[in-house]
Parts: sequence; C-alpha cells; structure tokens
Amino acid sequence: MTTFRERTNDPTANPDGRLTLAEVLEIFAAGRFPLKFTAYDGSSTGPEDAAIGIDLLTPRGTTYLATAPGDLGLARAYIAGDLELRGVHPGDPYDLLNSLTDKLEYKRPPARVLAQVVRSIGVEHLKIIPPPPQEHLPRWRRIAEGLRHSKTRDAEAIHHHYDVSNTFYGWVLGPSMTYTCACYPHQDATLEEAQENKYRLVFEKLRLKPGDRLLDVGCGWGGMVRYAARHGVHAVGVTLSKEQAEWATAAIERDGLGELAEVRHGDYRDVRESQFDAVSSIGLTEHIGVANYPAYFRFLKSKLRVGGLLLNHCITRHNNHSTASAGGFIDRYVFPDGELTGSGRIITEAQDVGLEVVHEENLRHHYAMTLRDWNRNLVEHWDEAVAEVGLPTAKVWGLYMAASRVGFEQNAIQLHQVLAVKVDERGRDGGLPLRPWWNA
Repeated sequence: MTTFRERTNDPTANPDGRLTLAEVLEIFAAGRFPLKFTAYDGSSTGPEDAAIGIDLLTPRGTTYLATAPGDLGLARAYIAGDLELRGVHPGDPYDLLNSLTDKLEYKRPPARVLAQVVRSIGVEHLKIIPPPPQEHLPRWRRIAEGLRHSKTRDAEAIHHHYDVSNTFYGWVLGPSMTYTCACYPHQDATLEEAQENKYRLVFEKLRLKPGDRLLDVGCGWGGMVRYAARHGVHAVGVTLSKEQAEWATAAIERDGLGELAEVRHGDYRDVRESQFDAVSSIGLTEHIGVANYPAYFRFLKSKLRVGGLLLNHCITRHNNHSTASAGGFIDRYVFPDGELTGSGRIITEAQDVGLEVVHEENLRHHYAMTLRDWNRNLVEHWDEAVAEVGLPTAKVWGLYMAASRVGFEQNAIQLHQVLAVKVDERGRDGGLPLRPWWNA
C-alpha cells in the first residue's frame, strides 16, 4: 500500500496534484490510519489485514466529514448511511472506537497542504447540507427558542432523549429499567445484580428505614422509588418524561406498592413537600446546567429535615477546569443542553449552600461495565430495536454507549456519588455515626 508520504516523495506519482480520499485522511491522521479505511473513489489506507475498519460510501459522506470535523461529522455520515463500520456490530462498535481513540493521532496540516486538500475534495464538499433528521437543533437555535434550562426547554431536552420508546429501553436496560450507573459487587455479577446492588448502596448511604420519607428527583422509571418502597419507605419520585412516569406508575401498581410509592410527571422544582428524611438525585445533575448548581443544591437542601441526607450521583469530568458543554455528537444526538463538570465543583456547590459533605466516591469503572452490558443487550435485541425505533436511531445508541464506555475506561469522564447532610446553624447533623454505616 502506498502512503501519502511515499507518493509525495515519488516524482511520478500524483501528477495533477490531487489527493485521494485515503491520502486526505492520512494527512489528518499524522501519516497512517490505525484501521483499514476504504473510500468510494477506490482509495484505501491502513493495515491490509485489519479486522475492523471504516468504509466511506458516498460523496455526501465526504461533505459531512468536511463541514463538521470531529465526532459530529463522523456521526452524521454514519447515521445517514454514508459511512459504514466494518468488523463490529452497529449495536456495539466498542472495539473500533477504542482502537481509534487509543491509536489515532490527529494532526492539523499547514495552510499549503490544507489548500491542496480543498482542491482535491472540491469546494462543493465545503457547503453545509442538512443533517440526518435524528439530529437535534444546534445550540444557538435552542437559545433563540427558549431560555436554557427553563422548565419548558428542559422538558423538551428530556423528551428528545428519554421518550424514545419504553419498549426500546427495556431491551437495552433489561428488566430493572435503570438508566444509570450500576455498582458491580464482583466482576462476574450480572447487570441486574449490579443495579440492585446500586440501589442497595444508595439506600444504605441514606440511612433509610421503614417509615422514612424519600424524595427521588429525576427518578427515571422509578427504580429507586420502588426499591425504597419495598423496604417500607414512603417514596416520591419526579420525572420530566411522561413515558417514564406512566411506566413507573404501572410498575408500582403491579408490585402492590401504591400505598408507599408515587412517581409524578413534572419538574422537580414543583415539589412542594419538605421535611424529607432523604433526597436522592441519580443521574439528574448532568441536565441541570453548571450555572444552576447553587439553586439546585439550595432547593434539595430545602426539602430535607435537619439531619436529612442527600445522595447526588452523576457523571463528571475528570478534572475541574474542562469545558462543561458536551461535544457535538452528544449535544446534537444524545443529551441536548447536557453539561458536565468535575467532582470538586459538585462538592463546592453543595458546601456553599450549607450542606456538609461527608463522603464521596468514584464509580467510573462500574459505569464502563454498565455500558458494556447495555451494548450487549442492544446487540442481542438488534432486530427488534431497529423495528421499534428505526435503524438510524438504533445506530445512535450503539455509537453513543460504546463511545461513553471508552470515555470511562480512559478516564475522560467519571461517575461520582457525593453524600451530604443538612446541619443546623450550630452544625448538628442529627447524630450521624462516626464512620461510614454502609457496606461497600
């Protein structure tokens, strides 16, 4: 195979100065591509014997890649069917994505070479074209159409991601219908065992006992609410997703928990009750917006009695200075308006409203394992999933979960549980034990 560098040193090669698509890729990949790449112009690069690879099928795919460099352009071409991933299942392209992030070195070429690239691919491929219909509005359009993290806009963002189909979620998440990081008691634990163990861990950290009152904000399909109710706790959950609320309400009735458990369809900010013994927030903070953290933690504190405990469970950055906004693919296809920050910022904001942080831990390896199992479920139910939501949406999910697994494994993102208590003006915490009171 002849590389771009070898051709540029060969005076008989490339007489018209135009580059093949494979050569263009080599330029941006700092010389060589770690996977096998083929393009519709007949060119290719990468190891000939590679088991996995990428096939660029159409000129439209080139336009997507050229007009949105990075993950957004790749996602557009892949979701639209202009780019195929070879050697991996679309429900779990982890091996390909892991190889790309582990071995690919991006290099910005000098202006002269960029000009040659433009001449080679054609100016027509630099004109923006409509993205696949599965893509959400760009951030500037969302800003124009509603205040960020207003109740209306938050509801729309939640609807975009969570109201896909309860049937689809059941195939991906399994019987627990739990769309948050599990906690694996051992390496060989099943997903269901790990999700049950996560709820057990949260329950014990919050020191809940029969007769207590729990508020679970962003409750999803009510997994924590139902776990607490099965153990004698009066639990109220709230979610912005109508489909989640309907499913959770039916599950509560099916399990005979109606006297103890309730899931409401609405905004957590509309909860009027207070004096709860505990508040759990499992997977909601990612949707709040970093600028709203003070109001968020202040509100959760107001729902607690003195000595009541808050458990905040959320995805974080691996540091406290990275940008909060998500990348193009995640923002447009997965979590519109989602923001992440470091665990230090989470702890700071909780402390600054007067909560006392008593414990925190990082469960990032557990989330990588959770995503692995969700991808396996999607592969197992691929045909049904495609029939339910369509091929493009199913591909979005396979791509996003596999990419997220890589992110957790490589420590680009983490999952932190922060436990805090509401103290009175003299620092009294209701008599908490002197050491952690839960099992790991």
